[in-house]
Amino acid sequence: MKILITGATGYIGKRLIPILLNEGHHLICTVRDVARIENIYTKEENIEFVEIDFLKVNSLNLIPSEFDIAFYLIHSMSNSAKEFHILEERCAFNFKRALEKTTVKQVIYLSGITNDTKLSKHLLSRKNVENTLQSSHYALTTFKAGIIVGSGSSSFEIIRDLVEKLPLMIAPKWLNTKTQPIGVRDVLSFLTKAIGKDDLYDKSFDIYGPQILTYKEMLLQFAKFRGLKRTIITVPIMTPKLSSYWLYFVTSTSYKLASSLVNSMGIEIIGEKSPINSLLGIQPMNYKKAVELAFIKIEQNSIVSSWKDSYISSGKLQNIHKYINVPSYGCFKDFKQRNVINTEKTIHKIWSIGGDNGWYYGTFLWKIRGYIDQFYGGTGLRRGRRSPTELLDGDALDFWRVIYADKKQKKLLLYAEMKLPGEAWLEFKIENDILYQTATFRPKGVAGRLYWFLVTPLHWFVFNGMINRIIKP
Repeated sequence: MKILITGATGYIGKRLIPILLNEGHHLICTVRDVARIENIYTKEENIEFVEIDFLKVNSLNLIPSEFDIAFYLIHSMSNSAKEFHILEERCAFNFKRALEKTTVKQVIYLSGITNDTKLSKHLLSRKNVENTLQSSHYALTTFKAGIIVGSGSSSFEIIRDLVEKLPLMIAPKWLNTKTQPIGVRDVLSFLTKAIGKDDLYDKSFDIYGPQILTYKEMLLQFAKFRGLKRTIITVPIMTPKLSSYWLYFVTSTSYKLASSLVNSMGIEIIGEKSPINSLLGIQPMNYKKAVELAFIKIEQNSIVSSWKDSYISSGKLQNIHKYINVPSYGCFKDFKQRNVINTEKTIHKIWSIGGDNGWYYGTFLWKIRGYIDQFYGGTGLRRGRRSPTELLDGDALDFWRVIYADKKQKKLLLYAEMKLPGEAWLEFKIENDILYQTATFRPKGVAGRLYWFLVTPLHWFVFNGMINRIIKP
């Protein structure tokens, strides 16, 4: 079949693509930024990418007129907690209008469970999108998932951060809220097996795992699986704002995402029974199995997608290709070069920089800079990296974003997502056995210029040591 996929570079979209390709489908993937397309698909015949922003009606003209199925996986298009629901509704409306001009027969939409009488703004938006997508032109199949557990998912990584960092947790009372987690593999099974199923047309189904657990129980089971002893004390005095700050400072989530999660975590996410499991022949795994499979992926360094690589983890960039041309006019630069003895080893070190591997020199200064950034509401160093040895365009890398990563060209370009009075790039490039390391800063006003001159001595110390360690055999 010919299938349209929206949100193709998102957490679910990136995992859905290889499954559908293996099943022999022809895919049309809509992306807001073609620069984020992975190189592994450049020679794939059954996949094409179209740059479309569903907030911009004119760009929708690029959608082909003939295809059979569409997946609607667009979510959280804005980092603004005040306006994201308006933008999500607009995206859904524009999507529907565009598809009503095509030959599509079925739209499959992944939403969240919305059965509680009192819903958060986030879950209300999900419900509203479902209503907006309904059309007489095509059949809508909606899957409402519980908390998704899988390597790289926001819920999994937050639980992981809390369990592995805090032996004792003084936690908000919403940790006693009940939910029904579901493994990401099961979510993907529901999505793929629903293709072309007449029995599912114009219907909505809750999908969830076999256990009803509180968030506290999820944390304790996670700790048991990891062989860690953890004590959790819930207190009733934490306001939503304090709870958001608690998540923000302890985990790798952004404050805005933490705020949205806190508002949703006070809502019970319990699914309604339906025949969907028997209709599609799926028996969802329990929470322990989902965690076990997630760690297998982590240990194999084969995490396909991570919520941290989404633009929402920082909110600074919309299209990374706009930052690929590093400016020169009105900029300050720290430029260094060294002869390379072992090119292969040097490239490996460059592609392994950051995360648990560190920045090779002045690690304590990098950590201090991360804490300062976090204090002022930035990402800090908490995001780490998706893989310890591989980088792709669009990946988050501590408080940087990968703009360009090409081992054949021997070039890596990073853009700073930390709080700065200006913009910053960091580039590594090898030409003729010489490593060129360039830090570029484009100041914003007087504050930007003062900032550069104040940190110049530290830059000399850190960047000089870093390049020396990178080329070291």
